[in-house]
Amino acid sequence: MPMLKMTNKDYAAIRCHGEETYPHECCGVLLGRFEDDGIRIVTSTARCGNTRIDSAHNRYNIDPKELIRIQRDGRERGEEIVGFYHSHPDHPAQWSKTDLAEAHWFGCSYVITSVEKGKAAITNSFGLTGSDENDKRLSDELVEVA
Repeated sequence: MPMLKMTNKDYAAIRCHGEETYPHECCGVLLGRFEDDGIRIVTSTARCGNTRIDSAHNRYNIDPKELIRIQRDGRERGEEIVGFYHSHPDHPAQWSKTDLAEAHWFGCSYVITSVEKGKAAITNSFGLTGSDENDKRLSDELVEVA
């Protein structure tokens, strides 16, 4: 099964971000490296602003200019984008049809934290697999925090 590995610090930062933006969704980027065995290793996270003003409580969007800057800065440190994270305020940590429709980074992880009444609850991760937009899917993956 695919796996995402991250430090306690990065895991806590993702969950804290969700609590801080509650009742709106938070969003951000996971940077690190891809291992040959399908494991993605997070070495840093980058908070992003949620540019969705119409429905920020249940949608998110990362400004493309911000994403390009994060990708460029990561490359300078030898990191790649290995995934994304966002929160689900008062909703389960499961992907939605919208999450799947808006996921385009094949081979990356999509981490979702449910934030219940302002407190981070469950954090799950899903890998985007498939060969193109027509057969893409999000599959459960293990999260190892150390």
